[in-house]
Amino acid sequence: MAILSIPDLNKTIHNAGEIRQFMNDRGIFFDQWDAPVAFRDDATPEQILEAYAKDLNPFMKAGGYQTADVITINHLTENYEAIRTKFLAEHTHSEDEIRFFVDGEGLFWFNLETEPVFNLLCEKGDLISVPEGTKHWFDAGEANPFVKAIRIFIDMSGWIPEYTGSELEKRFADFKVAKK
Repeated sequence: MAILSIPDLNKTIHNAGEIRQFMNDRGIFFDQWDAPVAFRDDATPEQILEAYAKDLNPFMKAGGYQTADVITINHLTENYEAIRTKFLAEHTHSEDEIRFFVDGEGLFWFNLETEPVFNLLCEKGDLISVPEGTKHWFDAGEANPFVKAIRIFIDMSGWIPEYTGSELEKRFADFKVAKK
């Protein structure tokens, strides 16, 4: 279950319907899909994509998406600190960034500039589409990272990050999500 936080307002939302409305009102698509499959750490991308093909294929066809892959970050990930550092810097993409979390969790941060910075903790079953050009960053966690997500693309070159250099993310480096 996702958790939405607005640190500067000291506000946390746990209700899925309220989170969906908040995100969608800001042009960020958020939904929750059934995610009943449990995968081992060594599950292959092909196994994960096949397990969700019945939901993934219609979604991709409807949106004109051409390809999907799987990102897995866990205790087996080599060079995790360098990978985390790249994700943590505020950036944009030239196409939508879509992730369906099949396991684990990750924290998306958003800087829309017209309102306080907010974040969304995505967990198993959460689907998010960050619109192209949206300033954001992502954190899989400092210790014991665990993310298994399907990434969906029109063209993989659109996922190359364009860093803003703002360093705004440093202001929120010590933030902890208020879980129930």
